[in-house]
Amino acid sequence: MIQPHRDPQQARRRDAMSILTHAATERIAACLVTIDLPPHEPARQPESGLVMVRGRIGGDGAPFNLGEASVSRAAVRLASGEVGFGYVLGRDGEKAKLIALCDALIQSGDLATEVEQKVIAPLRQERETARGQQATETAATRVDFYTLVRGEG
Repeated sequence: MIQPHRDPQQARRRDAMSILTHAATERIAACLVTIDLPPHEPARQPESGLVMVRGRIGGDGAPFNLGEASVSRAAVRLASGEVGFGYVLGRDGEKAKLIALCDALIQSGDLATEVEQKVIAPLRQERETARGQQATETAATRVDFYTLVRGEG
């Protein structure tokens, strides 16, 4: 099977969105302060709504409607024309707006590297550190069970 051509900018945006959605709103805002932001305006004000969450029995069974989850979305347009989108679980419209701004900045040729260095990289490092700490804490509570086999028989 032929693999579709992978766009490097699309991969960069996907990776950035993965990091940004797991970061706290305050941390994203603090990182963005270090960048000289270009003029921008909301293309879509932050708004919240519901999406249907679907599940599958055993992971591969028939799909069913599990329930609804609240989501927030926003869109930001830079003066140079790039439009960024942000979607997050929950009702945090400010976070959706900040993610949309980062998405637009990543598409900008002039600021993509700066956003990667000053926003995405520090947040990625914080996430990896938190995952490492959680793995260490989890490993400390691990219990190994051994079964002794009796020689009767």
